[in-house]
Amino acid sequence: MANVSSIRNTASDDAQPETMPHSIEAEQQLLGAILTNNDIFDRIASIIGPQHFYEPVHSRIFETAASRITKNALASPVTLKAFLEEDEGLQQLGGTAYLARLAGAAISAFAARDYAQMIYDMAIRRELILVGRDISDKAARMSVDSEPKEQIVEAEQALYKLAEQGSSESGFQSFLKAVTDAVNVANAAYQREGGLAGISTGLADMDKKLGGLHKSDLLILAGRPSMGKTSLATNIAFNIAKAYKKGRLPDGSEGAVNGGVVGFYSLEMSAEQLAARILAEASEVSSHQIRQGDMTEAEFRRFVDAAKALESCPLYIDDTPALPISQLAARARRLKRTHGLDVLMVDYLQLVRGTGKSENRVNEISEITMGLKAIAKELNIPVIALSQLSRQVESRDDKRPQLSDLRESGSIEQDADVVMFVFREEYYKEREKPGDHEMEKMAAWQDEMERLHGKAEVIIGKQRHGPIGTVELAFEAQFTRFGNLVKPWQQGSDREF
Repeated sequence: MANVSSIRNTASDDAQPETMPHSIEAEQQLLGAILTNNDIFDRIASIIGPQHFYEPVHSRIFETAASRITKNALASPVTLKAFLEEDEGLQQLGGTAYLARLAGAAISAFAARDYAQMIYDMAIRRELILVGRDISDKAARMSVDSEPKEQIVEAEQALYKLAEQGSSESGFQSFLKAVTDAVNVANAAYQREGGLAGISTGLADMDKKLGGLHKSDLLILAGRPSMGKTSLATNIAFNIAKAYKKGRLPDGSEGAVNGGVVGFYSLEMSAEQLAARILAEASEVSSHQIRQGDMTEAEFRRFVDAAKALESCPLYIDDTPALPISQLAARARRLKRTHGLDVLMVDYLQLVRGTGKSENRVNEISEITMGLKAIAKELNIPVIALSQLSRQVESRDDKRPQLSDLRESGSIEQDADVVMFVFREEYYKEREKPGDHEMEKMAAWQDEMERLHGKAEVIIGKQRHGPIGTVELAFEAQFTRFGNLVKPWQQGSDREF
């Protein structure tokens, strides 16, 4: 077999290439196996590509062979000879005779995946070394343009990009496996109290309509300003985190058997403001009073007790403004790895940044919604993203939102599994107050306000796995709290408000 390492000792080589992890023998034997049995390529194509080979000549041989095999043409030493005859690197190794020697040293087919994995692992190690050197070089260079904080973000992104390469595609799975998974989900719902397949939102009527929050789903919660989108999102986040209970799952692993760990991206409000909202709900002290510090001793004690009770809640808030979708994904992965992650909230979608490559805002929003759906599938968690609605709602007599009211609606509506709208008719009716001299109108307005007071609707405009319709909720504005609405026939029952 030709000694490839001899061509490495030239003046043009990188510094200390011999320190880089590699196995020329593994590359030679895997290439030989592919050239003698093209079917092996299909087994290893999902693991490695031309870029994973250390020896450039091997990379070009693999690329040429792959090109022919994917076109259903034969890749053998004879057929590849015509394409690689002029290759200078191959000539240094003895010309096209080297291809025949590779085929002669082929490994058996069953070991091909192991060799491919070995080549891939060594390529990743080399990338890690290069990333490490790059971080070290940049840190050593004193530059006004490159702040240490920016360098840390760049280093994080480079490492996560490398980590992403490691997640090989799952590819096709048998229908038997898919059916088994579906039966397991149904069984979990059957066994669970309340019959939910997903995570409970803590709002009974919403759970009935949605069946809970399902893994890998992207849910859009949309509404006009002041409708209570953020309040509803914080209520759901708090309910899930409060109910968190860790235990052993049916597959033997440890995780949330009830509730879950919640990650909350608050791109509009600070973490402190968000915490104040949650504390207002938990302590039943008005958020306005909390901001003003206008509390009685009893209310302040209640506020402090609620804060102590919530200390151990697995609710993590990131209030970094204008986060790019790539960083949002990277931080979600990190949270999942370090503390676990069962539900992710994004407040709100239009404040997330794209990669900057999109030509217009519509394409950028499309990139963001696709990114959020990818996070939901990759981390196997429900992602709830809040979204603004366009002003055209205000110009209609019926202010109830529709799917067409979503800003840049095409991509949001398409990528989401569930689209919900928060609507409080009371908000609009309040602004229609007639003059004091119009007695009849005033009386009718007061009756209408009484009927609408403390009520909110969540309109489910799209649901991939279930029915659309309206969920009625109670809304207490002073505590920014949504709750289960007690129906007339339930008066006097002990159902939670």
